[in-house]
Amino acid sequence: MKLFGVCLRILPDRSEAEDVLQEVYLAIWSKAGAFDASRGGAMTWLITLARNRALDRLRASGRNRNTPIDLTGEIRDDSPNAFDTLSASDEERRIAACLADLDRFDAGLLQAAFFNGSTYVELAERAAAPLGTIKSRIRRALLKLRECLR
Repeated sequence: MKLFGVCLRILPDRSEAEDVLQEVYLAIWSKAGAFDASRGGAMTWLITLARNRALDRLRASGRNRNTPIDLTGEIRDDSPNAFDTLSASDEERRIAACLADLDRFDAGLLQAAFFNGSTYVELAERAAAPLGTIKSRIRRALLKLRECLR
């Protein structure tokens, strides 16, 4: 979807953007061995291929792109905006502060269960504690965490 968005931003005609995207996919297929991870990320390489192909098509047609600025909002962009990024980092700081206020063992249980994907049974085995105890401690820790985040 991201590569199609790049093509759409450069080429005003949707069908032309689709054609270029098809060419990009063929180029990716045939040039996959040319990708060098030391020069950049895979997505950067893919976006560069799409951008260059779309610009080549635009130049070859002899047309300039004159898309009104108010139409740019119609192009889908899934990347987080600056406000969302700042909000997320602020929320992460709040969660970290609240986790630091919890009992160390309980905070470790929460992190293992919700951030590392450990099951309650696995946590009970690792802690050599009854399953019911682990469930109760996690539930109480979640309630404290919720209270702290309010």
